[in-house]
Amino acid sequence: MIVISTRDFRANQTKYMDMARNGEDVILKSRSSGSFKLTPVRETQPESQDRDLTEELIAALRQVKDHIDGKIKLKTAKSLIDELGNNTL
Repeated sequence: MIVISTRDFRANQTKYMDMARNGEDVILKSRSSGSFKLTPVRETQPESQDRDLTEELIAALRQVKDHIDGKIKLKTAKSLIDELGNNTL
């Protein structure tokens, strides 16, 4: 990790952007504004961020309806927490 002043960043922007693009942690430190981490934005995001939340919500609503209709039994909060603890994200 490298910590630089905003003044140094302005003078050497390309150098620090290349470092961030190559995986180096670049922290900009400003007396008046605090600290910021320079992070590149990737064109392709990891699959975990490509979730279709609409479909997930529809599926969850179907489960609730099926539970109300007596078709399925929902898991307890404890069993869900245990399940989350057994899976690494």
